[in-house]
Parts: sequence; structure tokens; C-alpha cells
Amino acid sequence: MEAKYWYALAGALLIATALLATRLKPLPVSTAMLYLAVGLGLGPFGFGILWLNAAGQAPLLELVAEIAVIVSLFSAGLKMRVPLSLKSWHVPIRLAFLSMTLTVGLIAALGMWLLALPLGAAILLGAVLAPTDPVLASDVQLEHARHRDRLRFSLTAEAGLNDGTAFPFVMLGLGLLGLHELGANGWRWLAVDVLWSIPAGFAVGALLGTLVGRLVVYLRHRHQEALGRDEFIALGLLALAYGVALIIHSYGFLAAFAAGVAVRTVERRCSSGDPPPDIAELQLTGKQQEIATHEEVAPAYMAEAVLHFNEQIERLLEVILVMLVGSLLVPDLLRWDALWFCAALFLVIRPASVLIGMFGGNEPDLRTGMLAWFGIRGIGSIYYLAYAINHGLDPAIAQVLISMTLLTICGSILIHGISVTPLMRLYEARRGIRRD
Repeated sequence: MEAKYWYALAGALLIATALLATRLKPLPVSTAMLYLAVGLGLGPFGFGILWLNAAGQAPLLELVAEIAVIVSLFSAGLKMRVPLSLKSWHVPIRLAFLSMTLTVGLIAALGMWLLALPLGAAILLGAVLAPTDPVLASDVQLEHARHRDRLRFSLTAEAGLNDGTAFPFVMLGLGLLGLHELGANGWRWLAVDVLWSIPAGFAVGALLGTLVGRLVVYLRHRHQEALGRDEFIALGLLALAYGVALIIHSYGFLAAFAAGVAVRTVERRCSSGDPPPDIAELQLTGKQQEIATHEEVAPAYMAEAVLHFNEQIERLLEVILVMLVGSLLVPDLLRWDALWFCAALFLVIRPASVLIGMFGGNEPDLRTGMLAWFGIRGIGSIYYLAYAINHGLDPAIAQVLISMTLLTICGSILIHGISVTPLMRLYEARRGIRRD
């Protein structure tokens, strides 16, 4: 298809998305389902305009998915306006570490039994599909920093944490397939990929996010400098944290999330814990410079402006990647055993992992049930899949993982997209939560 038609298609889709977003909100339909339908229509199952091969396009998929995930993780971190205490974070920590580890193990067992995969490939499949997604789960995550719902907070924080904590299992799976150095008896994997890379990623993001956040607030309040460049601050901090984390061989995804949390923590402490004002309303006064440099408002203005910019990029990348997922589906990838696999993942593995991970945590049954259901899979899985392929994954194994990953993502988009509106309405009605 000629470039001029692509321009027209892209423009029509973006305008339709903007116009239909509010209309779709009360319906059991998500915008991701719309993007997926467009991708399917462009691909072999539709008009056959776009023919892509996941293995052949793995470098491009890895790059685009990588950008989408780090932007989304940074945005998720910016919404985490809660104290940095075990009391506040114990649920997402249980989900991101204990429940996700159980999910990897159960998927690996299912992969060996149902798909006849070797151990390394089965663990790799578990690592690809275990993390919940920060990009496609916007309907069940925190909508802004003033949101206080515990369910949305837990799902947002889980997605922010486990897109990095899945990496050690990716490296373990690759190592068992001979594509990554594990060391004698796995000592190098344990020392470097687990004990070093996880805490170092958190530390880099937290340190840089705190330094940049405090510096910007200081320059604006004391010297009326660093104004009008919030998008530069967002991209600069994100790239700096991610790049430094990779340079020191730690996990950049965790650094991106931690940087967002750190910036929000700076804002919360500077505001003495008070809820941030509605920056959009303040901007209507036309006194942008005065607002951005005001002692009480400057930290919130900086954090909210950075969050708003990141969310726009995140939505654009979501459109691109979900369309690609739809267009990547070809008849050769359809497998009947994928139906059993997806059913086991959504109805057995995720609920069992959450229930075990939350055991003794005193969470209400309704909230635990919602956590068990909304294990949404998406763009993070695309990244890990492409990462493994680009590291020399055997073509036969790659074909199985591509099929299961794409079909699982499509199943998640459809099943969770249809159920999110009625279930969240039920949850909010039971909890007495008002939707303004």
C-alpha cells in the first residue's frame, strides 16, 4: 500500500479513537479491541494489505515494544502517590514477586506437558507471559495521582514492578537453552541477573528521579528557570534512568518505574502530603509561569505536566503495537491447544497464583477476586518474546512461543476488554466508590 494511504488510515484511526473513547467508556468494549480489529483487517485475516513475520520483524518489534513499556512504566510510577512503606506496597510486592514466580512455574509446567517444550523454552514461555501489562491495563489502573482505590493501585504497581522482575526468568530460560551464561550451578545468574540487577535497577531510577525532580523544583521556585520544557524533562529523565541502568547491567524497566515513583515522591513530600491541585484548571487562569514557580504548586505542576506528556506518547504507541499484534496473526500461528492454554492461564494459573501469593494478607475477598481476574497480558510480552528471538532462539521453538504469545495477548484483549466495564462497575458499586 502506498504511503499516502497509510497517512490517511493513520489519521482516520487516531481521530476515531479520540472521538469514540468517551462513547466506548460505558460499553463492554475497549479501545484496544478497536486497534486489534483494525490490525486484523489489515493482515492476512482481513484485506491482506499488511503481511508481517514476527520472527523476521523481531528487531523492530523489540525496539517499539521497549519504548512503549518504559514510557508506560514511567507513567505508572508517576501515579504512585502513596508513602514508600511496606504497609502501602505489600500487596503489589506479593503479586510482582511471589505470584509472578508461581505463574512462571505453572506456565512452564503447562508448556512442558501440553506443548512438549524443553525446560528452558518452557521457562522462557512462562517469563514472556507471566508479567501483567502496564500499557493495555489502563481501564483497571490508577487514572491519576489523586486516585486512592486500593485495587487500582495494586494492579498499577504490580504491572510496574513485574515488567522488570520477569527479566531474571527470561535470562534463566535463555541460559538453559545455551543462549546466556548462567555460570557453574547457576551462580552467575543468581548473583548478576537476580541479586545485582533487580536492586540496582530500582536504585538507579530512584536516585536519578529524586535528583532531577528536586533540581527542577529548585530551579523553578528559586530562579524561575527550567520552564516550559516539561516534555524534555520527561524524555530526558526516562532515557537517562533507562540508559544508566543498562550501562551498569541492571534492569532498565525497574529503573523507569522507580524514576516515576521518585518524582512523585518528591512532589508529595514538597506538598506535605496534601492532594495535588488540578493543574488543568490552574492552567486556565493563563498564569502558567506563576503557577510553575509557585512554592506550593511548582512540584505538582512539574509532576502532572510530565505525566500528561507521557500518557499521550503511551496512547500513541498502544495504537501502533496492538495493530501490529493483529496484523502479525497468520493462519500458520493458529493452534487448537492455544485455547486450552489460554483457558488454563486465565481461569486457573493466574487465580491460583494470586490466591497463594495473597494468603494471609487479609485482603477483602472481592478485591482478591478482581486481582485474580485482571492479569492482563500485552506489550511487555511482545518485548520479551522479541528479545528472546533476537538472542538466537531456535526457529522451531520461536514459532511455538510466537503463536502462544500472540494468541494469549489477543485473548486477553478480548476477554478482559469485554469484562472490565461490568466488573469494575460491580466492584465500585459494592465498595461504594463514586465515579465522577
